[in-house]
Amino acid sequence: MKFLTNTVSPDKMRPSARRFVRSFGYAWEGIKAAVKGEQNIKIHLAVSCIVLLAAYVLEFSAERFSILLIVIGNVICLEIVNTALERLVDLVTNDYHPLAKQAKDMAAGAVLVFSVIAVIIGLLLFLKPALHYFS
Repeated sequence: MKFLTNTVSPDKMRPSARRFVRSFGYAWEGIKAAVKGEQNIKIHLAVSCIVLLAAYVLEFSAERFSILLIVIGNVICLEIVNTALERLVDLVTNDYHPLAKQAKDMAAGAVLVFSVIAVIIGLLLFLKPALHYFS
């Protein structure tokens, strides 16, 4: 285990390396806050687990599984960006403003558009393996 003896503690890293390592912690905190505070992300994650399990049962090829992971990742990323934008708008104003409403609605619309596309892609990915599995 010689490689473990050569590891450097975060305190002894260069400032730029320390900042880089800390950035992962900040990102993880953002993901946790989004999951903890947003019902839609919890729904996306639950559905994603079911879809991934179904893909495993249907013995998806590496290519199909990769496409599925990309689509799931994009939906969840868009939902996190939507949540961040909603929080930012709420931080800027507590008053109703038509532009604030439009910003929130547009971000939610982006999630909806890609979610519909994700369902279509999912149907295309699952159709042939499901027919083969159940025949």
